[in-house]
Amino acid sequence: MLPIISSRETETAKIMELLSMFEQLGDEQWRSSVKFLVVAGVAILAWVILAKKTSKSRLILPPGPRGVPFLGFLPFVEPDIHSWFARLARKYGPIISLSLGQKLFVVVSSPSLAKELLGDHDAIFANRDVPPGSMALLNGVHGMGWAPYGEQCRMLRMVSIGELLNSSKLDTSYGVRRAAVREIVAEVQGSAGAPIKIENVMFSVMYKTITGMLWGGSLTEEEKRQVRADFEKAVEYLAEVFCKPDVSDFFPILAPFDLGGVVRETKKGGVMLERVLDSLIDQSAKRGNSVGTKDFLQILLQIQKIGDPKTPLTRSHIKALLMDLVLAGNDTTWTTMEWAMTEVMKHPEVMKNAQEELDKVVGKNHLVEETHLPHLHYLNAFVKEVLRLHPVIPLMLPRTPSQSTPVGGYMVPKGARVLVNIWAIQRDPAAWESAEEFRPERFLTATGKREFTGNDFHYFPFGRGRRICPGMALAERMLMYVMATLLHSFDWKLPEGTKLNVSEKFGFVLKKAEPLMAVPTPRLSDPELYSCN
Repeated sequence: MLPIISSRETETAKIMELLSMFEQLGDEQWRSSVKFLVVAGVAILAWVILAKKTSKSRLILPPGPRGVPFLGFLPFVEPDIHSWFARLARKYGPIISLSLGQKLFVVVSSPSLAKELLGDHDAIFANRDVPPGSMALLNGVHGMGWAPYGEQCRMLRMVSIGELLNSSKLDTSYGVRRAAVREIVAEVQGSAGAPIKIENVMFSVMYKTITGMLWGGSLTEEEKRQVRADFEKAVEYLAEVFCKPDVSDFFPILAPFDLGGVVRETKKGGVMLERVLDSLIDQSAKRGNSVGTKDFLQILLQIQKIGDPKTPLTRSHIKALLMDLVLAGNDTTWTTMEWAMTEVMKHPEVMKNAQEELDKVVGKNHLVEETHLPHLHYLNAFVKEVLRLHPVIPLMLPRTPSQSTPVGGYMVPKGARVLVNIWAIQRDPAAWESAEEFRPERFLTATGKREFTGNDFHYFPFGRGRRICPGMALAERMLMYVMATLLHSFDWKLPEGTKLNVSEKFGFVLKKAEPLMAVPTPRLSDPELYSCN
């Protein structure tokens, strides 16, 4: 039997053998051999260092469809991009790459890869890939949504959460939300028996809530009406602009030419919006707060006055924050509310179960208050199921890595536009039983008590990590409070002779393709419960 020698003993023996050989060489041979060894050693060392540096770059791009020269896969894009990406993932795998024009897109569609991207490498992927049109708003000064991740972004989030969106601040602003909800109940009751457009109801309650919290104490009622009219006009104009295809979004080299006019038109809409915001700030600074407690705009102006030499809050930052909170906070939440009412229309048993719970917890002789919400377990499960099937931003806002980074065994290059398909992840049949079915009960079981705080990579409708939605706590309260009130106060049915359309219309916000119409019928016996008080 051959003796067994350790690898270290073998290496030592070889070194001793080489040294013995060198002892037998003459001077010239020795000098040549030493020179050779030095050169060879340096070459080997350089190769080892280079190999370590380039080992990551040797990873290949994720798989995906090849497309055609220059245009990539752009000619084959389907309108329902979120579900189209999900179909591509079933064919190519949970991480795919494809060129749309000259822009490389990487799409992640599994919980494990979402964890790598948003957990393990969250800092690297914390920056946004901002569309050229968005860069034109407010002279390129962004709020929390699109700002590059850094001191400015952290400052804006800290101010918003610390002064407006944390639980204790939300408790103090309950009166604003309650007034907005009571107003909308009175309006719906006035239209009882006739079809109403649910989108209008939900938009109104969210707009009144958010603007009331932002600048409700700084304006008179007449000024609020004028601001709303001007704001809606600017937003309507910008919505049309952002719906237009922007060739520079797929061919960045063409961005300076603004061939589609998106940047030019965005700047025009931005001027309209900025005029409204400047007027708001000036009026608030001049008048102060008329209701005795500071609204968010008053707090921002106070912070600006005190000043922070390291990361100052500027007037442009204030305008960007107000725009963020009104546009993003309003649009996303009322859209989710419309999806919730759609599921109520589709599943009458959901309305029945929710109303039975409301009658038990609240009673038919009282108004729903936010203090009731923690006791409405079925309604909470219902809202969670709506957020699972209808995540309002199905692909999250696009991210871009600050450096080329391996994810799932593939290389995601610096500068790529990275999307996380929450819509697909939250319908994954491996994680969710009967994944395509609407079942609120799944969140009531011991194994199904999932939360949307970003710690569960099977369920994160508000995002995760450094860029998690800062308005999550407000959205949760409003979804629960508005749905509880509307289901407690009214029965709902579709207009006679109509069919429910549940198809989606893709965008940054996943809306219904066709607005929902529904007929309310009061179910409470006391008319006073429908007043604004």
